[in-house]
Amino acid sequence: MAPILPTPILLAILDDYQGIAEPYFAPLKSTFSITVFRDTLLPYNHPATPQNIKQQLINRLKPYTVISSMRERTPFPAGLLKQLPNLKLLLTTGLRNDAIDMQAAKELGIHVTGAVGKGRSTSVQLAAKKRGLDPTTQHAIALILGIARGLASDDAEVKAGGWQTDLATGLSGKTLSALGLGRLGGNVARIMYQSFGMRILAWSSNLTQEAADEKAKAFGLPVEEEDGRKVFQVVSKEELFKEADVLSVHYVLSDRSWGIVGASDLALLKPAAFFVKKGKIRGSAADVFDIEPLPKESRWRTVAWGKEGRSKVLLSPHMGYVEEELIRKLYDDQAEIVERWHKGEGLLNVLA
Repeated sequence: MAPILPTPILLAILDDYQGIAEPYFAPLKSTFSITVFRDTLLPYNHPATPQNIKQQLINRLKPYTVISSMRERTPFPAGLLKQLPNLKLLLTTGLRNDAIDMQAAKELGIHVTGAVGKGRSTSVQLAAKKRGLDPTTQHAIALILGIARGLASDDAEVKAGGWQTDLATGLSGKTLSALGLGRLGGNVARIMYQSFGMRILAWSSNLTQEAADEKAKAFGLPVEEEDGRKVFQVVSKEELFKEADVLSVHYVLSDRSWGIVGASDLALLKPAAFFVKKGKIRGSAADVFDIEPLPKESRWRTVAWGKEGRSKVLLSPHMGYVEEELIRKLYDDQAEIVERWHKGEGLLNVLA
């Protein structure tokens, strides 16, 4: 049975930075009053968020029965959910979102659903998509190449009227240390091994050599080189950092993994590797930050990276998954879920 709801039903689309969501929800306008927010307020549950901004976030969201969110751009902790009495359906993307308190949502009777990016494409299109690399892997490799080749600093130098900057760093034959060898870490390791001939070291808290060998087999790679060295070599955490020419972190953020890389670990890196604050190493590339969007006064924005002995830093605004085709399909998924919810049909990808 369809829920008894006010008319029109108020629907908010949050954090649509690129302004592409609305066409997918447009067919719902006969029943829903749709508001799109393209800015993001500070997270409700972050220690740096002042009370007046928290109240502003509550006031913004309180009227809505349905809210579309994109990944973790707006967290929904229990304290926020409890102050949204009209909320009945919360849409997110992916099949997990630790920024939403799922238990609180269940207790409050709020349905939470994910989206997997199938959209309403044909099976042929979906099959073609599966043959390629996922957006996050592509972005991780782009960041590695970008910082190694100095693309951002070279671009800035040329545009400012200069020409030569620092030497680029070659990757062939160097060591990639993968902190985490799951789907993303494994894909990055495979590409860097196959395309650049990099030596691959790996570590995570539960990773075994047997599991790493099975990962290599699944990719169609040999388990060992001719000299007997493992293609995906599992090492200690200390060796992972000491041997790295490139350290690539692919770890799901959770209470267990929070702080898994500390200053003592980064201090083990080579001068040509990665430790930003003391300028000890060559450079760093980052796509995800504690507070997003970065505050204008953030040190990440304001420090003159690459100058006066500091390491080079390449930043991107959490773009690992922000590929046009995928984002469009995610919004298409969400619109379909809203239609099904309004008709009282079974929801897709229920998370809570």
